[in-house]
Amino acid sequence: LFTKELEAQMLVGNADIAVHSLKDLPTNLPSGLKLGCITKREDPADALVVNEKNNCFNLESLPAGSIVGTSSLRRLAQLRNKFPHLKFKDIRGNVITRIEKLDSGEFDCIILAAAGLKRLGFESRIHQIIPKEISLHAVGQGALGIECKSEDKKVMKIINVLEDKPTSQRCLAERAFLRELEGGCQVPIGVNSSIKNEKLYLTGMVASMNGERLIKDQSVGDTNNPEEVGKQLANKLKLQGAKEILDEIFEQFRDN
Repeated sequence: LFTKELEAQMLVGNADIAVHSLKDLPTNLPSGLKLGCITKREDPADALVVNEKNNCFNLESLPAGSIVGTSSLRRLAQLRNKFPHLKFKDIRGNVITRIEKLDSGEFDCIILAAAGLKRLGFESRIHQIIPKEISLHAVGQGALGIECKSEDKKVMKIINVLEDKPTSQRCLAERAFLRELEGGCQVPIGVNSSIKNEKLYLTGMVASMNGERLIKDQSVGDTNNPEEVGKQLANKLKLQGAKEILDEIFEQFRDN
């Protein structure tokens, strides 16, 4: 079921919880529902999967004109910014379908989430974990979020044992960043987060669709107030022109 259908089932009492890939869960939830817990995160990075003929290359050494498959505007913008000599082609379908298209020779390589490949048993196809210096990942990528009714204390107590606090702190900061920018999962917004010495480090970026403009910055704050870290970073990027970039993107969507 899609997110809205799952939420409707909970609101009418047909379901107690809904388990989501957190990157696909909107940052603003319907009245009466809440993000009850976030489970331990798998590797949130993006991964390079190559056609056999390109086994000797990584992303940085791919020959000019190589065809890279991705359906993500976030990945596309960052890769265009770093590698303007590569060709980018839209790819659709589930993970298996995409790998089949790659192996048939339609693409030289494709970019997928490392977490999805690992969970589906395709870890051996990961040719390179893409460094965060090249591609910041999607908000919430690699984590699962469990949604429940806001006032259901019984369910909250049950699912609380699944909560992973460091993952939750990082993802709440990422989601606050996205919410403050009023962005969504289809917009070129990327993040990377970590916790060191009880401090939460959040890096975020906003890019234009063609990758020619890319704004990146970092905020550091208290792990016990992760949403404030996310808001601070969003406001930093707004001061550097992020809102203008996003307004242009939303205008393009409206025109289409």
